[in-house]
Amino acid sequence: MLMDAIILSIQTVIRQLFNIEQVVHLSRPDSDFGDFATNVAMQLAKPLGKNPREIAEQLAESLRQTGDYTEVSVAGPGFINLKLSSKKLADNLQSTWSDKYGENNDGAGKTMVVEYPSANMAKPYSVGHLRSGNQGWAVKRLMDVTGWNVITDNHLGDYGTPFGVWVVGFLKFSSDEQLATDGIYELGRVYIATKKALKDEKERSETVLADQVQDWLIKLENNDELAVGYSKRFNDISIGHIHEIMGRLRIATDYELGEAFFARRGKQIVQDLLGQGIAIQNDDGSVIVPLDEFGIKVPLLVQKSNGAALYATTDLATILYREETWHPDKVIYAVGSEQIFYFSQLIAMAKKIGIKTELVHLWFGTIDQINEDGVREKMSSRKGVVMMEELLDQAEAKAREVVVGREVSDDDIKKIAVGAIKFSDFIADRRTNILFSWDSIFALSGFSGPYVQYAAVRVNKILHDNEITQTDISQYDWAPEKSVILKLLEYPDVVRLAARDLEPHKIATYLYELARDLNRYYETTPIAVGDVTDVEKQARLRLLQKVSQIFNHGLNLLGIEVPSSM
Repeated sequence: MLMDAIILSIQTVIRQLFNIEQVVHLSRPDSDFGDFATNVAMQLAKPLGKNPREIAEQLAESLRQTGDYTEVSVAGPGFINLKLSSKKLADNLQSTWSDKYGENNDGAGKTMVVEYPSANMAKPYSVGHLRSGNQGWAVKRLMDVTGWNVITDNHLGDYGTPFGVWVVGFLKFSSDEQLATDGIYELGRVYIATKKALKDEKERSETVLADQVQDWLIKLENNDELAVGYSKRFNDISIGHIHEIMGRLRIATDYELGEAFFARRGKQIVQDLLGQGIAIQNDDGSVIVPLDEFGIKVPLLVQKSNGAALYATTDLATILYREETWHPDKVIYAVGSEQIFYFSQLIAMAKKIGIKTELVHLWFGTIDQINEDGVREKMSSRKGVVMMEELLDQAEAKAREVVVGREVSDDDIKKIAVGAIKFSDFIADRRTNILFSWDSIFALSGFSGPYVQYAAVRVNKILHDNEITQTDISQYDWAPEKSVILKLLEYPDVVRLAARDLEPHKIATYLYELARDLNRYYETTPIAVGDVTDVEKQARLRLLQKVSQIFNHGLNLLGIEVPSSM
């Protein structure tokens, strides 16, 4: 890649001048100063015992003599700015271009498990799982294109106390007829009503419903026929709903091994840990794993006092199952920031029992909204969670408003709607809380999905309306296209860094900047109209082919499609 070649040339000069090995980093300065810049002279100042400006001048003079640069200048205390000819940049881009441009094999021979969206059964798919699905899918795709063998698992919440709540609530507040009519939404209504009833009961210092909830959980653990029947019935309704929403969000997983799949083995593992002295049983019968040696003072509870399994019980069994079945080098949990402490405990416990696989909590911030009182708060409703299906329906309605008066198909409306919602998840570092605003996520002139999609659609329309011929463009100088070419040359490094750091927002930022640079290019450079020679036209169309490929590739990494029209 071009940046690798530039770094190598600087390192070669450093060795020749100073007989020292030095890591070199490049940045992109303002275009008035150069195409690339490095502060390596300042890094060399201490080991060489020299003034960084003096070092920079020596390096600059040697770099000029290589003939690789049209201009090498020194600025400030020791910054070296480098300019290359547009023709050289274009030739480099062409020589490295392929159908898989931007992809690499950094992860070749390695296996990764990515866990998302881990939706809860018997409750409608909520906006609470939006970021898990988006971030998890984007990481999966980044790993795909960087050579990893990726296995994805939707670790379903189909076990534990919620199951008891659903059964007790169904028997108390619902009926077969209501369930047949409203399906997942009836189960969601029942869950909310039951949680309220449990809260009211607790305030009365009563435990009748709470005891029933635990009884049903124990029945399920013991394979009671009626409990298993309820579990299957609720799960069938839930899985159909989850698949429908995941399909609309353009995400999928290879496996759906939920908590119930691991519960029995998890309880056996707890007994094994007790036998090994790793776990401790308290007087009330509960079991804990102390984690003091990892600086964590709160032990991890791995079994309730009544013998029932917990998240930690099934997560422990999940870790060991993945070790034995898939032998991963890394496991990624795409789960929100609310679970940071729990995952620090879980990862510490894994180390304590000898797990060598790298376990990573890919956490992210909340989705916030401005409530009716003008206060920013986590997106929710006093009546329950915001339903993903409703959010998608609203997004499609907003997309129709954006393209009103234009002929846009229903399929493209869906692509715009999903693109707007998903892109908004990547406008900043995943650890940042997102402020959800319909106006901003559908903006056609800012950092948004529709802005990038529209740029891609515009490129595709130009390519569709103009024929690319075999005209010889070898003598074209590419001067008007320099900024776009430089941006295309960045793409492989952006993908590599986004994958390395598990930060898909870097892809979104890059795509926005590419769209912005392209729009500036259009302002000064006609493509196929006006006083344009055939060589100019064909050169520019071929560059736009590359731009179109990158838009498609980059958006696909984020799970976003390019509409045919907007």
